Amino acid sequence: MRGTAKSEPEFLALFSPNRAVPQGHPLRVIKPIVDQILRDMNPLFDEMYAEEGRPSIPPERLLKAQLLIALYRVRSRNLFAEQLNYNLLFRWFLDMDLTEPGFDDSTFSKNQERLLRHAVANQFFHEVVAHARLQNYVSDDHFTVDGTLIQAWASLKSFKSRTEPEKPREPGDDAGNPTVDFHGEKRCNQTHQSTTDPEARLYKKSKGKEAKLCFGAHVLMENRHGFTSLWRVGSPVERPGN
Repeated sequence: MRGTAKSEPEFLALFSPNRAVPQGHPLRVIKPIVDQILRDMNPLFDEMYAEEGRPSIPPERLLKAQLLIALYRVRSRNLFAEQLNYNLLFRWFLDMDLTEPGFDDSTFSKNQERLLRHAVANQFFHEVVAHARLQNYVSDDHFTVDGTLIQAWASLKSFKSRTEPEKPREPGDDAGNPTVDFHGEKRCNQTHQSTTDPEARLYKKSKGKEAKLCFGAHVLMENRHGFTSLWRVGSPVERPGN
């Protein structure tokens, strides 16, 4: 028998986000652990915030939101703020009821950035990982690390000294593609920087290889459960080129 869709759905219902989360969902195990860690950090939160002024987004929700972004690989904070308006799982994890408004995009991003710059964010994630180790949820024996270099769209000619004045061009030299002689000049990321892409760094994978302006991308995977983390840093593949 064919079912029919209601053209006018009910507008009033008594419903708790807790009912929408299956009893066997992994977040039901994670939530009480995280809540206990945040309760232990409550004195630190009291020291961070002033007693007067406009109330901010609770730091507990900011940290739990960051954990959800990492676990579900939400690509941006703006997208997370949008999903919070209709994702009952996220609302349940953050202890929000159905009538409570979600986060404003700009306020959420600014509050997140301030909190992550504070040592409290490092302490929170350190406690989460420490508890996971005690429960044998993670292991140093079951992970894979891979690194690669992504070449930047910047020429080695743009890699110039941060302090020394630029050498004058030869008469008749092309201003867009000048002749540059690097012979005998030591160049490294501590003393030089690209003028066209300041975030690019001079890397090389191994000895004997040429150095290029690149970004270092690293992937860490926990093999037993398939958790993956991708981040961009300089070390450990960074080797200053001369």
